[in-house]
Amino acid sequence: MSARALSSETLHVSSVARNGVAILISGPSGAGKSDLALRLIDRGARLVSDDYTIVRRVKGQLLASAPDTIIGKMEVRSLGIIEFERVDDVPVGLFVDLGAPVERMPEAIGSVVVAGVTLPSVALHGHESSTPIKVELALERFGLKP
Repeated sequence: MSARALSSETLHVSSVARNGVAILISGPSGAGKSDLALRLIDRGARLVSDDYTIVRRVKGQLLASAPDTIIGKMEVRSLGIIEFERVDDVPVGLFVDLGAPVERMPEAIGSVVVAGVTLPSVALHGHESSTPIKVELALERFGLKP
């Protein structure tokens, strides 16, 4: 019997949506997941979920939503829990890894499999001032709306 990929998972990632495309932001504690999400929100993205995101595979596509307990809430360091407008059931298009080694000139496009769906991925430093712009450039590079 072959193992089947789960059709839904709860991931330790923050997520935002830009022009209808969800971005999953992964990394260890303190890597800047929420900080990057906040900076992307400042640039026009919308909150999907902070710190934990539920992804469901529907007809071969991943949809991202927040767990019921944290819908519309984000932990902003030094300020506490802040409420934001949010979106849910957003198609996932990009995986950002703040915990992987960052290559100056990667030879190939990275990818990650989540709930049986392969997503393009990019390794970035979460606290660099240019990181939100790099996320938008990655969306454009992978043919997604920036």
